[in-house]
Amino acid sequence: MAWFSRLFSGQETPNPALTAGQQQLIAAWRQLPAPDLQCSHYRCRYVVVDVETTGINVKTDHLYAIGALAVVDGQIGFKDACHLLLGPAELSTDPVPGSPVRPHSESAAGHSSVDALISFLHFVGKAPLIAYNVPFVAAMIERTLTECLGIEWGLAWIDLAWVMPDLFRDVEHTGGGLDAWLDHFSIASIRRHHAVSDAYATAQLLQITIASGARKGFMTPASLLELEKARRHLHQSA
Repeated sequence: MAWFSRLFSGQETPNPALTAGQQQLIAAWRQLPAPDLQCSHYRCRYVVVDVETTGINVKTDHLYAIGALAVVDGQIGFKDACHLLLGPAELSTDPVPGSPVRPHSESAAGHSSVDALISFLHFVGKAPLIAYNVPFVAAMIERTLTECLGIEWGLAWIDLAWVMPDLFRDVEHTGGGLDAWLDHFSIASIRRHHAVSDAYATAQLLQITIASGARKGFMTPASLLELEKARRHLHQSA
C-alpha cells in the first residue's frame, strides 16, 4: 500500500490520478500559514468535525460523510459549515432538517469525491480541529485523505472525550460517551449519528468547554492540547 510506505518514509508523493488543477489546489492549501495555537479561544477559529462511516474498523471500513462547522471567536459559525458525501454520492448542499447549520458556500453538487475532499481541505485551512473520539474520527479522515489525495494532514486535533472530564470533575460520567455529555448539558441532537448534526452538538460542547477552560486558566488551543496530553499520560500511567 503506497500510503503506508509514505507514512514511514516521511514523504508525500502526488497522486498521478489528480488533475493539474487539483494538484494546484492541494499545493495552495499546503502553503497556508499554521495557526497560532497560543491565541485566545475568543480570537481563533476552531473546526468541529464528525463523520459517518460504513463501520467502526478504521483499517477496513470506509468514510462516506464528513460534517464540519467552525467556532470562531467562541461563536458557532452557522454559515461557516460543510457537509461532504463521499463515494458514489456527491457533495451535499442540504442541511439537516430543522438545523440552523447551512453548508459552506463552496459546497456544490456535481463534485467528485476528490473535489469534495479538496474543498474540505480549504474549508478547514490549518485550523485546530475538535472532535469527540479523535482516534476514530481522525483516522477515518486522514486515511481517506492519504489514499485519495496522497497527503498527510498533520493538523492539531483536540479530543473533548479527554478534555471535558478534567474540566468537569464534578460530573459523574460513567463512560456514556458523547450522549452522556449531551444529556448532562441538555443539548438536543437534531439527528443523532448524522455527521453535521453531531458536529453541531459537539460545537455546543466546545463552547461550554472553552468557557470553563478560560475560567480555569486554559485560555488557548495550546493549553487544551497540553491538558489532553497530561490526562492521557495519567491514564496510561495508572
